[in-house]
Amino acid sequence: MSHDIAYWRKRLQNSQAELHTAFCEVADTARLLKQHAQLIDELLRDLWQQAGLPSSLTLCAVGGYGRSELFPHSDIDLLILLPDDHGAAFNQQLELLVRTFWDIGLAVGHSVRSPKECVDESAQDVTIRTSLLEARYIIGSRALLKSMQLQLRQNLDPVAFVRDKITEQNERHAKFNDTAYNLEPNLKDGPGGLRDLQNILWISHATGLGNSWNTLAKNGLITRKEAQQIRRQELFMQMLRVRLHYLAKRREDRLLFDFQNELAAQLGYVASPKKRASEQMMQRFYRSAKFIRLMNEILLQALQEQFLPHHPPTAINARFQIRDNLLEASAPDLLQQQPGAIFEAFLLLEQHPQLNGFSANILRDLWRVKSHINHTFRMDANNRRLFMEIMRQPHGVTATLRRMSRYGILGRYIPAFGRIEGQMQHDLFHIYTVDEHILNVLRNLRRFAVPKFTHEFPFCSRLIADFDKPELLYLAALFHDIAKGREGDHSTLGMADARRFCKLHDLSKEDTALVAWLVGQHLTLSLTAQKSDLSDPAVIENFARIVKTEHRLIALYLLTVADIRGTSTAIWNGWKAKLLENLFHLTQKWLQGHPANAATEIAERQKQAAELLAQDAIQPEAYRPLWSKFGRSYFLRNEAHEIAWHIRELLTADLEKPVVRARLGSAGEGIQVMIYTHDRENLFACICSFFERAGFNIVEARIHTTQHGYALDSFLVLDEENNALHYKELLNDIERGLTKKLESNKVPPPPMSGRISRQLKHFPIKPVVTLEPAKNNHQLSIIAGDRPGLLSCIAQSLLRHGASLHTAKINTLGKRAEDTFLISGAKGEKLAPETVANLKAELLWQL
Repeated sequence: MSHDIAYWRKRLQNSQAELHTAFCEVADTARLLKQHAQLIDELLRDLWQQAGLPSSLTLCAVGGYGRSELFPHSDIDLLILLPDDHGAAFNQQLELLVRTFWDIGLAVGHSVRSPKECVDESAQDVTIRTSLLEARYIIGSRALLKSMQLQLRQNLDPVAFVRDKITEQNERHAKFNDTAYNLEPNLKDGPGGLRDLQNILWISHATGLGNSWNTLAKNGLITRKEAQQIRRQELFMQMLRVRLHYLAKRREDRLLFDFQNELAAQLGYVASPKKRASEQMMQRFYRSAKFIRLMNEILLQALQEQFLPHHPPTAINARFQIRDNLLEASAPDLLQQQPGAIFEAFLLLEQHPQLNGFSANILRDLWRVKSHINHTFRMDANNRRLFMEIMRQPHGVTATLRRMSRYGILGRYIPAFGRIEGQMQHDLFHIYTVDEHILNVLRNLRRFAVPKFTHEFPFCSRLIADFDKPELLYLAALFHDIAKGREGDHSTLGMADARRFCKLHDLSKEDTALVAWLVGQHLTLSLTAQKSDLSDPAVIENFARIVKTEHRLIALYLLTVADIRGTSTAIWNGWKAKLLENLFHLTQKWLQGHPANAATEIAERQKQAAELLAQDAIQPEAYRPLWSKFGRSYFLRNEAHEIAWHIRELLTADLEKPVVRARLGSAGEGIQVMIYTHDRENLFACICSFFERAGFNIVEARIHTTQHGYALDSFLVLDEENNALHYKELLNDIERGLTKKLESNKVPPPPMSGRISRQLKHFPIKPVVTLEPAKNNHQLSIIAGDRPGLLSCIAQSLLRHGASLHTAKINTLGKRAEDTFLISGAKGEKLAPETVANLKAELLWQL
């Protein structure tokens, strides 16, 4: 058959190209999927016949191909059925045939089994069992396929199948953190994706209720209208997947940033002043995914209630009862007749921990009656009281608010929340939509209060344990980003929303003021900790005057930690945790009447460092000469344990040569590096170049020049390359490599250039450079997309303009860099206005 390979390949390519052209002209998704399956059917039949295989064998389509839903670049799943007594007679022919499939460009996944082997394998694996349910005849013996299907049906346990498929779905959802609201969601396997719809039809097929939405409607599981709605959303998802395959030119089921802009353009979305075209398309996707997930939950619950054993109900009150650990209404039209019972149902879920959720009837009614949640509903005093009861419950708040969001209730009750459902965030560090991020922040706050999670954030757990009204924190979490996407500052707008909500829900003036203040200031603690010099007493005083009370400080600290953790787990690290905690303790001391005093702070740190050195039998006369040359600012910027470490290393080193020492970071993450050498203009640029080329990410730099012209710099770096070296080897490599670099005294090489991230490539951010006076210096703040060589680029710009660096706060949020530098002229003077203007212009041009 090898001489025909070119012919078959050309035939396949031409036929698939014709389908693509037809789809571009008229985007009929259902027709494309069916015609693609038919095209492959015809090709396989011809190849099968040419191979001369006997009529006693059967070639079957399974999986999506078996459903006649074949996407442009999906695998072609095949089952080759052999008689039970087949032996090895056909092995060589079949191997040659399958090789031919691959040679002509068909990505096949195949299995070769007898009917008995199919039944035996399916009994052990629910995935095989599912695939065989959809087996479709292509060519060969129809009788053999019917025999397999009959045996499969006879051995199929519907109850076990229902349980296995639900377990399988739960495991699949867990891989996506149980949310569809990732910024690059999976169309096929993610929650609310096509697989959720297929799962319903697999179960209904196995239980004899049909394998189409119209059949389910005939059998009473859904209404005709619901069947039409489901099919409409299914076609939308299928259309997106078809276009995604064509754009990627491969099997790709993730809505990657690489394709979102072009996909939106194909669908006719046009950017508006408030939203990109891709954001509008993605919001449409999230709404479809939300609907699909709800229908999946309703129908799976209905199928379980129909096929799994159940017990008599137990009444909770006159309106609700419990059956099989599910809450159900005593009357079928309860929620339509009494909309006020909507919040009561959610409250009962919290108050009865044995409940696993709602019955299918309640789920369906919630979907149907959500339009009843209108202005009249929101103004009802009892409904407002019930909502606050939900927020004040000791258990289940997070799960309940997630359910309210998933069922469309939360967005109806808080319209501002409804507006940010499915809203993208292209800030390069959030990995979820705005609404999902808000719910993640709420979850993080709740986890602080759960005893079994105290090991995660022990300090936060101690603080929240003494916080008398945690529901105020939860309300602040709900509103902190609720105004994103509107014109104006989202913190200020959200603060107004929060204040109105609190007043409407009869919170006291003090509680309302706290919630509104937290929303308005939710970024302040993080920005102060990560961008300001915390050794400067004025920074602490200014922040303390904003906070005013310890109660506010505790609340803001808890919200800030929960917020940063809710953006992305990759954003949080021990260094950020230490910065926030340091600012908390320094501010707490100020609020308690013990403000930081430079002279007192220096004396205290020197005393603590001396005690640490005494433990190593190091006497004051050994280090006092060095201390006298370090200068006051050194002792303000370094903690006692760092001062002691520096002295230990310097007393045993040759101080005429560069001294580089590395150790594990004191916060438990990263590597702390001390550098002591003759100061020179290009020192910071050389150090940045070394770390970047060695694969390290600088997260903090403390630059200090001693009174005798030496640099005593401290860097905190993270190992971005995840080197397999042991830490001891890693530390030694840093010490040797950087020492050699500094001894060479060569001009630093040009900044590295490398590939920028996919997200930054497709959603670039406009760089922002500000350069403002700060006492005798200037504060340089930079916001830009992070990329290889960025810090070296900044360092060399400073060098070219004669700027001297004093401190650097390097803050990387995902792929977004927010860096702050304290700079001056070469002799400590302020930069000339012309230099300031030129430096800003150069940085903006380079970033």
